[in-house]
Amino acid sequence: MKKTLERVRWRNFPNPARQKQSAFTLIEIMVVVVILGILAATIIPQFIGTTADAKISSAKSTIAELESAIERYNINMDRHPTTEEGLKVLVEAPTGDDKKWRGPYIKMLRNDPWGNPYQYRNPGVHHPSSFDLWSRGADGADGGEGERADIGNW
Repeated sequence: MKKTLERVRWRNFPNPARQKQSAFTLIEIMVVVVILGILAATIIPQFIGTTADAKISSAKSTIAELESAIERYNINMDRHPTTEEGLKVLVEAPTGDDKKWRGPYIKMLRNDPWGNPYQYRNPGVHHPSSFDLWSRGADGADGGEGERADIGNW
């Protein structure tokens, strides 16, 4: 019985010299880090322009929504909003014409993705018989090219 207890005791505490060492070497870790760096360098540049594209798409979508709301306003009021009234008549009834007004035509008037208000002009320069509706783009100024270009209903 004593021999059996000794065998059990030695099985529970194996000899450290007989254990196999298992770990990653510095070279293996460096190879993995280099591979991850190469993958990141090829993938990340593809996503850099997506933020600008998403803002432009959002502005185009909002302009289409506002244009539709202005047309609904035109059907009810028999006219487009004046430049002085602006887009706020889509949310609040104009003074004097509140009997025809069937709004609000939109829930809330929001700024463009760059934080600037959408612009409205009636009669328009691009649409002389109608209205112009636009965002000034990333630079917040009229005109521009690329990401800074105006985004409008023309």
